[in-house]
Amino acid sequence: MKKQRIMLSILVQLLLPFTAYAEGGGKIDSGDTAFMLLSAALVMLMTPGLAMFYGGMVRKKNVLGTLMHSFVAIALVSIQWILFGYSLSFGPDVHGIIGSLDWIGLRGVGIDPNSDYAATIPHMAFMIYQAMFAVITPALIAGAFAERMKFSAFLVFTLLWSTVVYDPVAHWVWGTGGWLRNMGTLDFAGGIVVHITSGISALAAALVIGKRKGYLREAMPPHNLPMTVLGAGLLWFGWFGFNAGSALSSGGLSTMAFVVTHTAAVTATLVWVIIEWLHRGKPTMFGAATGSIAGLATITPASGFVSPMAAIAIGAAAGAFCYLSLSLKPKLKFDDSLDAFGVHGVGGILGTIGAGLFAQKAINAAGADGLFFGNPRQVLVQLISIAIVAVFSFVTSLVLLKVIDGTIGLKVSAEEELMGLDLSQHEETGYQL
Repeated sequence: MKKQRIMLSILVQLLLPFTAYAEGGGKIDSGDTAFMLLSAALVMLMTPGLAMFYGGMVRKKNVLGTLMHSFVAIALVSIQWILFGYSLSFGPDVHGIIGSLDWIGLRGVGIDPNSDYAATIPHMAFMIYQAMFAVITPALIAGAFAERMKFSAFLVFTLLWSTVVYDPVAHWVWGTGGWLRNMGTLDFAGGIVVHITSGISALAAALVIGKRKGYLREAMPPHNLPMTVLGAGLLWFGWFGFNAGSALSSGGLSTMAFVVTHTAAVTATLVWVIIEWLHRGKPTMFGAATGSIAGLATITPASGFVSPMAAIAIGAAAGAFCYLSLSLKPKLKFDDSLDAFGVHGVGGILGTIGAGLFAQKAINAAGADGLFFGNPRQVLVQLISIAIVAVFSFVTSLVLLKVIDGTIGLKVSAEEELMGLDLSQHEETGYQL
């Protein structure tokens, strides 16, 4: 009986903050709130879209194992975010480095607005919107080690990486008091926080886990390109919530972010297809789908700061440089299975530099002018931010991967890799034909 009273007392203590914060009075705009909840749903849809994009690119014996990475990331990272990840990322600042644990278990995160982040929507709406960013970021990394990582190692790596890489970087760049934010870093929707962290960490993962058996000696074509194209379409659709939603209100800035997002994506698609046609003799559907994702990733950090004409330049750079990075991969002989580094790492770096070149305060008064609008310092700020986050992500990921490899092991056995992850890790198959 005494034990039951203690448990009841603990439960009441956990629930009290929610009762206290369920009332009160910030000014909530119903239109902004509806827009942000819809945007959160769109960003959530991106992770199943990523599952299909990646799933179609692997061999059929690994399709379910690849889909599983994204779906489990939704569950695992969401729980981490609710328990302590949100507090580490956006909680009250500790020396510009990390958020405190004041909001652990969402204590103090209620339905009133938090003016530090979004003054016209419930704090809880901002939290769940940001949760979807935290979910997709480690799922992007999975493209680097597709077809050969143990599922148990994936779970441990994802949980640890989200806590020691994503959460601190999110605080540095977006959190109130974050030191890169205070330095003036521009990252509207996650070019640094999402794409550079995941892309650079993907490179570390590819180097540590090693190549797939037969890589560069035998053909490993995508087993289901229509699935990949459908996944690309879902990602493109969800990206409007990713970028336009980062305005945190429905209005002129979200409209501009929506337009430049689409502009960069279509430009990158066309540039990629044209280069591929000239280089390889034929344009491919796979190339068009990859080019669109490169354009979307690259415009992300600049999407709330630049004009449509600047978006064309950024999209063209994405199509050209991301194509080049994928073309160089066989020469460099590292096995980034699904090009997580070549698309997201390279794209995030390009877009972050693009923000430093093309940003205009006339578009977003809360931002800064870039080099082409009289502020050369902004390019330096962007380059410093890229270097710091890239080195931090690479070194920290390297340490995590080495520790996991030395304990439970990263890579499946040669027999399990030959069998495929679907059977060896999950005892199921994607197709019964």
